[in-house]
Amino acid sequence: MKVVQGKISGEGKRFAIVVSRWNELVTKELLDGALSELEKCGVTELEVFHVPGTWEIPPVVSALSRREKGRPDAIIALGCILQGQTPHAALLAGDVAGALMNVQATAGIPVAWGILTPDTQDQALDRAGLKFGNKGREAALAALETASVLEQV
Repeated sequence: MKVVQGKISGEGKRFAIVVSRWNELVTKELLDGALSELEKCGVTELEVFHVPGTWEIPPVVSALSRREKGRPDAIIALGCILQGQTPHAALLAGDVAGALMNVQATAGIPVAWGILTPDTQDQALDRAGLKFGNKGREAALAALETASVLEQV
């Protein structure tokens, strides 16, 4: 039996982060957490792309996955979709999730989900580093580990 387990090391790997400016109070904290974790794990090749909102994340992720030169080993998507009084947030989150899953499945590049979908801004801040850890940091760790597993497949 062969057991494959990812390593949490970014040495020699190239990463990209695509982060939404919408709900920037939250997404800035997610970005800081992801950057801190990647640095701690030895990542030296990193690009950060800022987009207006979460809706704009998938086309940038898709373009990065198709690069001939400088293609990342993993991409981290960071955003915050606050629930409102209409089903808009659920529709947006579902469409973005589907688009990102499609990119990762077809391109063979991990796309780590660091997109929050809380009911309130307080819940978002809790997940951006206050009470429940930093989901940007967690997404970075998932990207690191998944890229390592894919190298071994």
